Amino acid sequence: MENEERELLRGTTLKVYLFMVKHGRPVSIREVQRALNLSSPSLAAYHMSKLEEADLLKREGGDYIVNKVILENMIKIRRMLIPRYFFYLLFAVSALITELTFLRPPSLTRWYLFSILVNLILTIAFCYETVKIWTKGGL
Repeated sequence: MENEERELLRGTTLKVYLFMVKHGRPVSIREVQRALNLSSPSLAAYHMSKLEEADLLKREGGDYIVNKVILENMIKIRRMLIPRYFFYLLFAVSALITELTFLRPPSLTRWYLFSILVNLILTIAFCYETVKIWTKGGL
């Protein structure tokens, strides 16, 4: 993502952009204002015009539609935006469960405990990153 787009996609402008990406259809200014609880339609229009100037949105009739999708850390599945780390988290959790249930040796060794520790650290790290992106709504 270019530096200009990175600077632009913050705060309310980011929320407007993510709302537009999730919907994937032309959306009116009033619809954005109501969905995001913005104080006025002019505020929604301001953020949408910023996105239009950056060539991320375009106008179709009286409505706006996403012109360019930028999802660095997210994957879009239908109308859901899922952090990429979520899939890494699922893999780490399944590897940890497999290791604890099916691959357990008869006697505990240092290597087994080390591999469990590494898997646990990975699981915690991916969980942290997933929650951070989901709560911030980052791209």
